[in-house]
Amino acid sequence: MQFTAKKSQVLTQKTQCAIVFASNESLLPSAKAIDEDTGGRLSAFLRSGDLKPKAGRKRWLVLGKDEKPYARVLLVHLGKLDDKKSTFFKAESLLQTFASIAQALGNSPATDACVYLDDIFSEGLSFQLNGEDISRQWASEQFAVAIGKALYRYTETKSKAEPLPSLKKVTVVASEPEQVKRFRTGLHKGAAFAEGINLARELGNLPPNICTPAYLAKLAKQLAEQSENVLSSKSLNQKQMEKLGMGAFLSVAKGSTEEGKLIVMEYKGGTSQSKPHVLVGKGITFDTGGISLKPGAAMDEMKFDMCGAASVFGAIKALIAMKAKVNVVALVAAAENMPAGHASKPGDVVTSMSGQTIEILNTDAEGRLVLCDTLTYAERYKPKSVVDIATLTGACVVALGHHATGLYANNQELADKLLEAGKQANDKAWQMPLWDDYQKQLDSNFADMANIGGPGGGSVTAACFLSRFTKKYAWAHLDIAGTAWHSGAKKGATGRPVSLLMNYLLSAD
Repeated sequence: MQFTAKKSQVLTQKTQCAIVFASNESLLPSAKAIDEDTGGRLSAFLRSGDLKPKAGRKRWLVLGKDEKPYARVLLVHLGKLDDKKSTFFKAESLLQTFASIAQALGNSPATDACVYLDDIFSEGLSFQLNGEDISRQWASEQFAVAIGKALYRYTETKSKAEPLPSLKKVTVVASEPEQVKRFRTGLHKGAAFAEGINLARELGNLPPNICTPAYLAKLAKQLAEQSENVLSSKSLNQKQMEKLGMGAFLSVAKGSTEEGKLIVMEYKGGTSQSKPHVLVGKGITFDTGGISLKPGAAMDEMKFDMCGAASVFGAIKALIAMKAKVNVVALVAAAENMPAGHASKPGDVVTSMSGQTIEILNTDAEGRLVLCDTLTYAERYKPKSVVDIATLTGACVVALGHHATGLYANNQELADKLLEAGKQANDKAWQMPLWDDYQKQLDSNFADMANIGGPGGGSVTAACFLSRFTKKYAWAHLDIAGTAWHSGAKKGATGRPVSLLMNYLLSAD
């Protein structure tokens, strides 16, 4: 998919699809120009009520092949300010509009499109995000993300996959060179984000008999080979992890015939003196619950239990695409959690890499076991920050639903940066408590701690467990159990929180 920006105007720019806008009860400049050029055919949509004044509503105007420079027109409504006291639209209205455009283009036969995005900055129009006017760069970034996401199709295991979208090129048109530069910067960033998001979605959507720990290790190697020497990768096998004393990690991996892997990717885009930020992804490629077996209903969705790892791969993919000037270490804790004769049992006590002992009261609380050893491994990089991403607890879904990612941190500055990154990316997180009051729920009579803290505050006690392995650096935990995938008719991975992570990494230094 090619994104570009250029200086032009709607009546001379040749394209298979011109995308123009209406707002409140009026056509914006480029739409008005086409309306005059076509004898009022766009304004007729407004007068007739065929185009409702709601964000994302749209109408097609298809013209003869050689009749105009634009073969078809997509007129899209930005919405209406119903409250007379309001002077601006919320950014969510614009994002809804972009999603509608992206869906339309994904189903259109057009191979190229020109969007007159500069019109939304016309006099009298204002869109605000977090109380501030949006910029051209932000708008074009979000537009590219919306297009990229809409064009994704899962085809890997389908013998008769649906046809791929025809769209190959999108041009954002502006009237001034300086505006073209801003749009171009945003498009470049958004296109990279979309690449990362779609890789994360693909990995989450792959069946667990394909997307195994070995598959992820091979993918890391391929990314490194394709990265023009900015990325290196290696994978630790179970024997190597045993030498490091990763008893918690291995207590999960040993139940499966698929060998567990600790996958290490080092992205070196910054200076050699700059310490890295570390991303840690939970990569349980399938989670049966182990001996504490899950109910059978919807167990197929436990292939999504590696979406934390998928988001880390997505972030690495986006960093490479952007040629970002930052140092990042990605650690993926990849394993299957299976019931077997040699699997861990409730009541087992294991020793973590940190030397702390853990009583396993529930083998379905396995993500924290692979993560705790990986978080200890992260110490060797002397990181500026460590962020782990995990589909960790159903309790987080109960607390926050499917809209916000749960955020925990031992450093408020880090938490604030992640929260802001999520707001800017429309990939929101919500900070949860990490209070000492909850720590006592992890007390064990037979080990330094238990791996669960009882039914109350399950997401909080899971984060408290992880916090015991993060004393030596600034750390945050993102519980994405409610945001990593959709169920039902739209079942599939979402690619969250790749955008949040990328915004954080690009602004963290």
